[in-house]
Amino acid sequence: MKPQQNVTKNSIFPDNENCSVRDVLSKLTSKWPMLILFALLDGPERFSSLQRRIENISRRMLTVSLRQLERDGYIHRQVYPEVPPRVEYTLTKMGNTATIPLIELVGWAERNHNEIRSCREKFDADK
Repeated sequence: MKPQQNVTKNSIFPDNENCSVRDVLSKLTSKWPMLILFALLDGPERFSSLQRRIENISRRMLTVSLRQLERDGYIHRQVYPEVPPRVEYTLTKMGNTATIPLIELVGWAERNHNEIRSCREKFDADK
């Protein structure tokens, strides 16, 4: 399947906030935000639950990533007036729709993983 030619034909990807590709995708598809979005597909999660589900994420990176996802409108942070306070994170409507192409990308990665590993091994052997 050939990608749509008009999507990137002669596109320039400047390093500024006016470039939607760099501004949106670089933040959304980086390691931790994508995994957080996938975890929230299962429903509301608390901070500690997210940290347990996403191996090797530090408290700081989880905090920074959650704030960025909330700032960009992908997740909602709900604080419940309890003692101690209970906080839950959920996907917004936009967050849910953002996961659709990401799930497709994950499926593509799973289908092509063996071929990619084989290409890496061949490349490394030739060097």
